[in-house]
Amino acid sequence: MDKYRVTLTTEERADLEHLVSSGKAAARKLTHARILLLADDSLGEEHADDQIGAALGTSLRTVSRVRQQLVTQGLDVALLRRPQPPRPDKIKIKGDVEQRLVKLACSDPPLGCSHWTLQLLADELVVLGLVKKVSTETVRQALKKTTSSRGLSSRGASHRMRTPTTSGAWRM
Repeated sequence: MDKYRVTLTTEERADLEHLVSSGKAAARKLTHARILLLADDSLGEEHADDQIGAALGTSLRTVSRVRQQLVTQGLDVALLRRPQPPRPDKIKIKGDVEQRLVKLACSDPPLGCSHWTLQLLADELVVLGLVKKVSTETVRQALKKTTSSRGLSSRGASHRMRTPTTSGAWRM
């Protein structure tokens, strides 16, 4: 594994020291700042990666990755978290399938059932050929996104009934 030499300017070092001393940042950002401060060669105090990892409670791979990011991409990339790429292929229920799901959930349940369950809805989507396979959690998330709320018309588990007062006093 190649070892990247970290050499901070006095301004970068001062910024990192201020960031660490204030402690008002994400834990990951503070840890990366501490790694860079300990790995800095500009003052002549070079620490090995295993010493830095042991001192900060991080892995050897994290220390080497932060070093590499600083040298190759700059200070901001080494400190800030990179955004996760969007995963549109993971969303199985969208558009027309979502509309059909809502329509199905609002319709009458199959014979022998008093209401639609998430498992029944998932199975029906597969039977209709709208999706190859789908989990109940995916169905739940798709229904949660919609504005329809089937719980408002009937008293479900989330709605409490009013309890009469036990004091015996008349209500006005």
